[in-house]
Amino acid sequence: MTTRNLLYILLTLFIFSCSSGKKALQRGDYYEAITKAVERLKSTPSNEKALRVLREGYPTAIQWSQEEIDQTLTANEAFKWEHTIFIMNKVNRMSELIRSTPAARNIIKDPKSYTSELNLAHEKAAEDRYQAGLHFLEEDSRESARTAFNHFNKADYWIPGYKDSNDKMAIAKEMATVNIVVEAITVRTKRYQLSSEFFYNQVFEYLNNQFPPSGFVNFFSPQQAENFQLNPDFIVRMEFYDFSVGNLVRNEKEESLAKRVRVPVTDTTFVTKTYRAKLKTYTDEVISGGRLNYRITDFQADKLLRDNLIPGSFTWVNQYAIFAGDAEALSDAQFALTQQKAMPLPPHQDLFIEFTRPIYKQLSDELYSFFRRYR
Repeated sequence: MTTRNLLYILLTLFIFSCSSGKKALQRGDYYEAITKAVERLKSTPSNEKALRVLREGYPTAIQWSQEEIDQTLTANEAFKWEHTIFIMNKVNRMSELIRSTPAARNIIKDPKSYTSELNLAHEKAAEDRYQAGLHFLEEDSRESARTAFNHFNKADYWIPGYKDSNDKMAIAKEMATVNIVVEAITVRTKRYQLSSEFFYNQVFEYLNNQFPPSGFVNFFSPQQAENFQLNPDFIVRMEFYDFSVGNLVRNEKEESLAKRVRVPVTDTTFVTKTYRAKLKTYTDEVISGGRLNYRITDFQADKLLRDNLIPGSFTWVNQYAIFAGDAEALSDAQFALTQQKAMPLPPHQDLFIEFTRPIYKQLSDELYSFFRRYR
């Protein structure tokens, strides 16, 4: 037998030993031990180690589980029925695994299952959560209402529709939710015909995506707030001011170019030729910029919480050139400029949109950072 074959056999024996559940049984992990043993019996019904683990370990696993349940229920701990459900479910999964494996059923004829006990445990767990929800709801604060919502939600998880948990959840959510009105002051200017609506819509969409209705932060437009007769917790006001759009700066640069090139006359002789040209380069820059002022006000306390300015800018650039003389005197980049033409200046609205892009990024980050504490 070669060394390689010997190592393969030893490795196979090691894997079979581990997968039979023996090691898990030795360290007292009864559930893992039984699970591994039964899984081994599915593929190898005559595996002696797995049969031994199941035969010796299953009664101990059931005894340990019942002791754990008894200790849990006699302890004075909150939501002890939830841990009881956890243990019962583990026992039931062992039972299902054994009943679905013929080799395991030959050893364990009647595996233990919790049925009526599990139903009772769900009732108790739901009631515990329901009572906890009532307790926190009575505290009548935003934070306690959120805690109450989670308890009622858990009660509904253990038994769907438990008592009036759905109604109580709705009450708790309304108490816990922060309502924010986002107001935007329209850009007014005699010089430009501009609309800031796109910007405000983008901000509003971002906030609603980051804080969906399922959470505890809701954003409303002024119209929505009026329709719902909303008494908001916060007001966010945004206004563009101190901005300019379409400031044209044109630069001209003229230069003389000369390039000496060796030109072949014959296969063995060359002459040096000088190419000359005059290049005139035009650079049109349209500079736009401004600032957004946003304020966050605690509406209930009539208190200004944040008053920030966010600057933004954008420069549109177009460069082109003309030349007179030898094209050979130009570099590739210079020649490419001569193929460009003077372009019409972008519309003011497009420039306005461009300079607000960095403002939008900073504003959305700051608003998210401020309101995420209420999620």
